[in-house]
Amino acid sequence: MSDTNLKVRLILYNKGSILLLRQKKSLGGNYTLVGGNIEATEYALEALIRESEEEAGIKLQPEDLQLVHVLHKRTKSKGHRITLYFKATKWNGEIKTGEPNKFKDVVWFSLDNLPANLSETVRHVLQEYRDGVMYSEFKS
Repeated sequence: MSDTNLKVRLILYNKGSILLLRQKKSLGGNYTLVGGNIEATEYALEALIRESEEEAGIKLQPEDLQLVHVLHKRTKSKGHRITLYFKATKWNGEIKTGEPNKFKDVVWFSLDNLPANLSETVRHVLQEYRDGVMYSEFKS
């Protein structure tokens, strides 16, 4: 039986830019979105609120989060990964690198000028989202 993994990611907007985390070089060094796994005892919004505070020092409110994309991806071990992408434009707290063991820094990027070393999956999702597509499949 294959494994199924549920994840959440945040598309945080501020004045036409989105927030990206830069992974440590030992973890690939790519830019990615805030987010992570939905734990067994959590619902999606709870997980995203927890991950956002852990990774970027920001506090989100459930009513400020809007589901904007769902991605289905196969894993290398033939499992399934479903990721729910939520958009927010409001938050509290000071943005910082909350997990320095995983991430080098937190940076705002214009959607029209994304970094070259953005993960392929995130690049795919941001394009689908900008095109108004709610669901996509990523085949690597």
